[in-house]
Amino acid sequence: GRAGEADPTIVAVAAPCRPARGLCQAESVTGSHLVLVVDDQAPFRFAVKAVLRRLDGFELAGEAASGAEAIDLVEELHPELVLMDINMPGMNGIEATRQIVAAHPEVVVFLCSTYDVGDLPRNAATSGARGYLNKEQFGADALRRLWQDRDSGADLRAPAGPTR
Repeated sequence: GRAGEADPTIVAVAAPCRPARGLCQAESVTGSHLVLVVDDQAPFRFAVKAVLRRLDGFELAGEAASGAEAIDLVEELHPELVLMDINMPGMNGIEATRQIVAAHPEVVVFLCSTYDVGDLPRNAATSGARGYLNKEQFGADALRRLWQDRDSGADLRAPAGPTR
């Protein structure tokens, strides 16, 4: 617009919330899935945030550096998806996942680590996690595919047939 004119996009974002079907006008009506990123390594959290910024349908809810912090933030932020590192000091990701899923069965947890699927700790499959993402293959496509297949549980078990 010309100098002195109000920018309508800024006005829309700054408008007071008038819920229509539970959503504020300034909120996304596309139904973004809120994501909590849990990892003791800041570089991985940074990489995940970069992917989420570019990925439609997912939005960062918050980040935690430990399993105990993750449990607290799930209570506070109500994410739909938790990306959970397995190896962290103190409470590991498998135990944190077990507690989160027990208290909030609607929350989807994907475990993340550098393990090959066949090398995951045995208790990963019974943790309540709905999938596994290898950190080295993490990206928008991998996250989208795992989210679409979140009810299969297939990614937490070693492949049935021989691997190439």
